[in-house]
Amino acid sequence: MSRVGNKPIHVPDAVKVTLSGREVSVEGPKGKLVFEHHEVIAVCEDNENKCLLVQRPNNERLSRSLHGTTRSLIANMVEGVANGFERKLELYGVGYSATLNGRKLSLVCGRANPAELMVPDGIEVEVSMAQSRGDNDPARFVVRGCDKQKVGQFAAQCRSARKPEPYKGKGIRYAGERIIRKVGKAFAGAGG
Repeated sequence: MSRVGNKPIHVPDAVKVTLSGREVSVEGPKGKLVFEHHEVIAVCEDNENKCLLVQRPNNERLSRSLHGTTRSLIANMVEGVANGFERKLELYGVGYSATLNGRKLSLVCGRANPAELMVPDGIEVEVSMAQSRGDNDPARFVVRGCDKQKVGQFAAQCRSARKPEPYKGKGIRYAGERIIRKVGKAFAGAGG
């Protein structure tokens, strides 16, 4: 039995859920999301407990695999429109910086030209303007939105502009990400 799929999805008071056929529409203070689930899975509303239940008709492999996934996707939608999601990123390196011009994020990260990324609809980017950064203080920016998949995808796209390298640790990384450092080459005449 799927433990994740059997858990009810509690809906906060600020969130409005609409079920019409296979379409689940969730609206809250942070935005509106729509999801169409697979025809094998059934989603029903429990008005007494103010929650959603995801059910499967049988124990076939397809039903089992979609049960927990559908429940997690709908729970993330409810969480996203109520509170939102965010990913914090840091730029490590001399001269590395991030600037936002309208809907265009420009990342200067040690290449000849800055990496310019268009911010998708439904995503907000906030660049911290720390004027007195020290040598070891990274430039920071935050990707926010109500759709967890869009936030994660855009954060990964930003990180891929300059992935952290293992020797000096330069590059774009998630806040709190630990980079395993390698030892560089030894000097030629030092061994013996």
